[in-house]
Amino acid sequence: MMTSRERLIATLRGEPVDRPAVNFYEIGGFEIDPSDPDEFNVYNHPSWQPLLQLAEEQTDLIRMRSPVRPRSHEVVSGKSDSETRRDEFFKTEKYMEDGSRFKRVTLKIGDRTMTSLTRRSPEIDTVWTVEHLLKSIDDLKAYLQLPDEIFAEEVSTANVVEEDKKLGDRGIVMVDTEDPICAAASLFSMEDFTIIALTEQKLFHRLLEKLSSHIYARTEISAKAFPGHLWRIYGPEYATEPYLPPHLFKEYVVRYTGAMVEAIQKYGGFARIHCHGRIRAVLDYIVEMGAAAIDPIEPPPHGDVELEYVRREYGRELVLFGNLEIADIENMEPSEFKKVVEKTLEDGTSGEGKGFVLMPSSAPTGREITLRIMANYETMIRLTLRFNL
Repeated sequence: MMTSRERLIATLRGEPVDRPAVNFYEIGGFEIDPSDPDEFNVYNHPSWQPLLQLAEEQTDLIRMRSPVRPRSHEVVSGKSDSETRRDEFFKTEKYMEDGSRFKRVTLKIGDRTMTSLTRRSPEIDTVWTVEHLLKSIDDLKAYLQLPDEIFAEEVSTANVVEEDKKLGDRGIVMVDTEDPICAAASLFSMEDFTIIALTEQKLFHRLLEKLSSHIYARTEISAKAFPGHLWRIYGPEYATEPYLPPHLFKEYVVRYTGAMVEAIQKYGGFARIHCHGRIRAVLDYIVEMGAAAIDPIEPPPHGDVELEYVRREYGRELVLFGNLEIADIENMEPSEFKKVVEKTLEDGTSGEGKGFVLMPSSAPTGREITLRIMANYETMIRLTLRFNL
């Protein structure tokens, strides 16, 4: 029997495995502390403990970690050069109101002031953006005047290297990063983003170019210092239908995210493209970028393509991660969910292909894990362990 690390590495390389890998995505992936008594830590609820334990003991773990660290070059104030320069433009205020945590960011450029506001409820592990920073073309033009050095980062792979050693045979570490379109689109509401990306393409390219430089630097440093590992790149879904037409996926994703994929591959790494929703029209572009894998391959109606189709048409180029919907895990009766898992295992491994990892599209975000949710996660483990390739 292969160890989880052996199984995952063989899967990424397109080599034979003893069974499909099974992974719970954020559960066992994100860094959490179930013993933290903070009221905003949903994972300290007793109902979460069996699921967290199941992930640690029975799944093929993929830890999700970032190499970004505070800059080491300090000034007298104790802040780095980029932080000090950033404070000239950005002010952050955090406060509690009606039991929720809020964070307001104020940006001043010349005589122009822009604000963003986020909210976090103690009952859901999600940060909601109440107000986006950029709300108009004039806001975008002002944002483009920010000096490039305020975006600079201190990158260190010490934490990912240490986590990789600590994890041992239980799995692998995956470097987690946004791409330029994610950094750009998240500055706007979806309505404003799609309008500007469609109608102000030259201006939007300027924003992507500005935000890509520090992301490229981070990717190059990390890929070189932590070679041969899996990466997750999130953000390409912003350029999929129905938000943008496929030709703009080539303009905004292949052109910019493709450079990240190239850097990762240069040092023997595997770039996994994270792309929710409708991916059928952009699968050729994802292959064109040289991506090694894709997730979560959502079935209709959330997506627009079946796993069987992706395996048949793209399985020789891409390792497939998916394609169980979190909504099914939360809402489907265990007897029906069992049929979904069985079909997914068959479709993800049928015919010829590099590899398949059974994985949900996301994870629960609420404070309580129901008996139904727990039973459905247990079904994923039970069926995968006895599945014959």
